[in-house]
Amino acid sequence: MAARNGCQTLLWGHDANHIHDLQRLRKNQRYLPEIPFPDNLLLSAQLEQAAAFADVILVCVPSQAFKATLEKLKSHLSNTTAIAWATKGFNPDDGRLLHEIVAEVFSPETPAAILSGPSFAREVAIGLPTAITLAANRIEFAEHLAKLFHNTCFRVYTSDDVIGVEVGGAVKNVLAIAAGIADGLGFGANTRSALITRGLNEVIRLGLCLGGKQDTFMGLAGLGDLILTCTDNQSRNRRLGIALGQGVAFADAVADIGQEVEGVAAARETYALAQKFAIDMPITEQTYKVLYQGLKPKLAVENLLAREIKRECLHLS
Repeated sequence: MAARNGCQTLLWGHDANHIHDLQRLRKNQRYLPEIPFPDNLLLSAQLEQAAAFADVILVCVPSQAFKATLEKLKSHLSNTTAIAWATKGFNPDDGRLLHEIVAEVFSPETPAAILSGPSFAREVAIGLPTAITLAANRIEFAEHLAKLFHNTCFRVYTSDDVIGVEVGGAVKNVLAIAAGIADGLGFGANTRSALITRGLNEVIRLGLCLGGKQDTFMGLAGLGDLILTCTDNQSRNRRLGIALGQGVAFADAVADIGQEVEGVAAARETYALAQKFAIDMPITEQTYKVLYQGLKPKLAVENLLAREIKRECLHLS
C-alpha cells in the first residue's frame, strides 16, 4: 500500500530464495498470485540494506520472532529511526506487549506505532475498501504514517492508545479459535454470536487492566477485528478452530494451514495474564485447555454453557 501511494519502499525477508523468487516473478506466487508488485517496490534479503534504506521500519513478522528481529536490526539503525509494526501478539517469553519490547531494545523515546484492524491481506491487495487503526506513542508520528498508507480504498484512523490496539489485535485471535471450534462442532450462528459478544467482554477486561482505553475496544482494532476474524474463513485462527472442532489432530490442522497461527501462542500468553491479574476470561481459559491440556472441544463448549447464571453487563473491572 505504501508503494502504491508513491512511497519508496523496500521489502525484506529472511529467506533469500523466497526473496529471489519474489523479485524474479514480481509477485507473491504462493499467496497472492494475481497481484503484481508496484514498480517502485524493492526487495532484499539483507537486513542491513533494509535498515539503511528508510527512516521508518515496519515490522511484519510473527510475534515469536519480533524481539529477535528488532535485536538484529538495532546494530544497523540510527537513533532517529522510527519503528512501526503490524504484528499481533504478545512477547512469548513473558507475555509483555510489543511496545514494551521496542522500548527495551531501542528506547522509550523511540517513535513507535502499531497498525491493526480488520484487514485480510488479499482484500487489501486487490483494492477492496478497508479501514484500520494506527496507534502511536507520538501523535505526529501517527499522522505521518497515516499519510503514507491512507488512500481512497485504505482508510487509516489514528489513535494514541497503543496498549488497547495491541490487546485487541492479540486476544481476538484466541477468540477466533474458539468461534471456529464451535462452528466445527456444528453449533451454529447463535453460538458464534454469543462467543463474539462475550469474547469482547474478555478483551475489554484484560485491556483495561493493562492500561487500554474502552473506546478502542469498541472500534476497528477491537470489535471490528474480532468480528472479522471470528466469522470469515480467511482467518487462519478460525480455520484452526474449525478443524479442531471437526476432530482433526492439532498438528495436522496446523500443517494443513501452512502459515503462522498467532492465536495458539496468544492463548497461552492471554491465559497467563488472566491468571496473573485474576481476570475472569472463561472463553480464553477453555481455548487454552483445548490447545495445551488436551481438553475435548465439545467438553470445552459444554463447560462454558454450564457456568452459573449471571447478570449481563459490560464488566469493566
